[in-house]
Amino acid sequence: SFLCKCPKVFSQLFSVLPYLPYLLFLPFLQISCVLLLLLSFRSIYDDQPNAHKRFMEKLDARIRNHDREIEKMCNFHHQGFVDAITELLKVRTDAEKLMGQVTDTNRRLQEAGKEVIQTEEVICCRIQQRNMATTVEKLQLCLPGTTPDSVYTLCLCRYYAALKTMEQLETVYIPRVSQYRFCQIMAENLPRLREEIKEISMSDLKDFLESIRKHSDKVGETAMRQAQQHKTFNSAVAKQASMGNYTKPVYSLNGRTHTHNGLMMDNSGDEDEADEEILTAQDLVDFSPVYRCLHIYTVLGDRETFENYYRKQRKKQARLVLQPQANMHETVEGYRRYFNQIVGFFVVEDHILHATQGLVTRAFTDELWNMALSKIIAVLRTHSSYCNDPDLVLELKNLIVIFADTLQGYGFPVNRLFDLLFEVRDQYNETLLKKWALVFREIFEMDNYSPIPVETEEEYKLVVSRFPFHDAEIEKQDFPKKLPMSQSVPQIYTQVKEFIYASLKFSESLHRSSTEIDDMLRKSTNLLLTRTLSSCLQNLIRKPHIGLTELVQIIINTTHLEQACRYLEEFITNITNVSPETVHTTRLYGLSTFKDARHAAEGEIYTKLNQKIDEFIQLADYEWGMVESDGRASGYLMDLINFLRSTFQVFTHLPGKVAQTACMSACKHLSTSLMQMLLDTELKQISMGAIQQFNLDVIQCELFASSEPVPGFQGDTLQLAFIDLRQLLDLFMVWDWSTYLADYGQPTSKYLRVNPATALALLEKMKDTSKKNNIFSQFRKNDRDKQKLIETVVRQLRSLVNGMSS
Repeated sequence: SFLCKCPKVFSQLFSVLPYLPYLLFLPFLQISCVLLLLLSFRSIYDDQPNAHKRFMEKLDARIRNHDREIEKMCNFHHQGFVDAITELLKVRTDAEKLMGQVTDTNRRLQEAGKEVIQTEEVICCRIQQRNMATTVEKLQLCLPGTTPDSVYTLCLCRYYAALKTMEQLETVYIPRVSQYRFCQIMAENLPRLREEIKEISMSDLKDFLESIRKHSDKVGETAMRQAQQHKTFNSAVAKQASMGNYTKPVYSLNGRTHTHNGLMMDNSGDEDEADEEILTAQDLVDFSPVYRCLHIYTVLGDRETFENYYRKQRKKQARLVLQPQANMHETVEGYRRYFNQIVGFFVVEDHILHATQGLVTRAFTDELWNMALSKIIAVLRTHSSYCNDPDLVLELKNLIVIFADTLQGYGFPVNRLFDLLFEVRDQYNETLLKKWALVFREIFEMDNYSPIPVETEEEYKLVVSRFPFHDAEIEKQDFPKKLPMSQSVPQIYTQVKEFIYASLKFSESLHRSSTEIDDMLRKSTNLLLTRTLSSCLQNLIRKPHIGLTELVQIIINTTHLEQACRYLEEFITNITNVSPETVHTTRLYGLSTFKDARHAAEGEIYTKLNQKIDEFIQLADYEWGMVESDGRASGYLMDLINFLRSTFQVFTHLPGKVAQTACMSACKHLSTSLMQMLLDTELKQISMGAIQQFNLDVIQCELFASSEPVPGFQGDTLQLAFIDLRQLLDLFMVWDWSTYLADYGQPTSKYLRVNPATALALLEKMKDTSKKNNIFSQFRKNDRDKQKLIETVVRQLRSLVNGMSS
């Protein structure tokens, strides 16, 4: 302030500044001079003894020289000094005059301004006003930091606004009044307040994460319901578009779909439910804690920490969401809750991705989704394998489709889920096959294996409507009449169509072409025919209570089912609108399936016929030592022939070759059994009378064969089944051993089918070894030469047998 009041001194001071370094250097110069003097004095005193005296003399001379120079200078300037004194004396007179004038002027001014001179009160008032203005000015500087709005901002949890306020205080207001103590305390507390705001906002975020963890299933349920409603709406629009202009269009009102023709009406529920459906899945979640925490950490320069924490916590929650319940596969609700939680999780993440800038990235969500997708597929593969109910598998498929469509709507790739559906489809087909196996077994158990009786035309039309049966001859017959197949045939045909419908249900909503659906239906139907139905037929055929009549009816049934396969192909074609002439169209394997079943039934018929023949033969009670025959065939054999006649009459409904093969097989088995009876090793002796009785039985068999029990045989083809027995019995009845031995081995031999070993075995049983009841006893009495001849025949037969063996 002194320098401002004295500008001249200030200017002189600046003029001296250039010389300031030299002035600062002056003390060092003085010290150097003193040191030089001391050194000089030392050199003087350290010299010779007279040096001091000579120094003092020289010093006196030097002083005198300086005095003379000073005197000369004073004499030179003395006149000027005198002139200056004279001038000062003249100026003093003028100064006294000026002083008088100034005093007079001051007096007159004092007298003139007496009326306007300020009083002490006014001066005090002015000072107070000035002090008040200064106080107001300082208070206005402090006011923004102490205003109630700042306090309310902190108290009302308006954290982002509080951070803005603290930033203004720190950068604008506090520096203005930093000299006050309360401002210093406030500045020191601002970092602590920021940390408290961070902790509070992080606590809100944790509460938010816990909340969405608990309510993610509700969010997912809403999202999946909306996706399903959208899909249903689109399907209804497409359906009405295909129906033309005869129905009014579908429209949407408050998230509901309505039509005027009853196609889709969903007006159930009260007004509160309607309001709830208006909300989207994102509207169910309050994301403000995330936004607030993100803004706070961004303002505080710690955004990266927040992002890392959020992503880490969401990864942990994703792993928890993907963990299935132990009994999830038991009910569809378990799968629904599982899918709802996953959808809710990714709906939240998708909203965070689009609503925040960089909190989560597309790469982060893709990573989460890929992890989740792998886990979901593994879980579904494991749990779906436990599902034995096709309805549950079908509901699971519908849930997977809705789940995939929902997440696809949010931009997540779901191709692997649709690929998984093909595996689930195989599981679904397996459960269907198991279910239909039970259905087929029940149908077979309830069948009476008799032709269907039809009393009226209505009954006939009812049967024909269920099974495509067309026979011109039967249609011409009058009522009542019988259809050749049994009741199980239309039931099996209907159940196959039901299976196709059930298989088609799984193919819906898979986003597949008609050709692929057609191929899937045909493959699943082939599995039903070749595995399930074929296995049921094979098991049915092998059941012990299934007799010949039932087997015949099974063969007839399989024939009609085989003929109906082309109608099943047309049925599938009508469903899928895929032409059967398409290159890749799969054909139904019904022909081979029913052929195999029919062949198995035919083989079982042959087996059961042979078993029945064996049962009759076991009733045979021959008296092998009888002298003469009874003159008539055995009772067991006649019963057997009557059984065969009645059985072959039933075979008239079978295809000709089947009946002929069964008849030929029965005759051959009967001939073989009779031959084994003669050659039984336990039979030791046999009389000629027994041979004659046995011959009568064989004659009855030949008569049965010649009676053509099954039409279609040419000539005596059926009689050839007994040719071995006939030639053997003729040989023993005629006793023409010489001819047999002479012609043996010749193609024109009369006994070509008689084996020497067979003849030898039977002949040995007829030899007289016990001396009683022997045919040769009378020969020995009458002609011993003939006994020798017989022994000769035995030896020759043995030689033939040995020759054949060698």
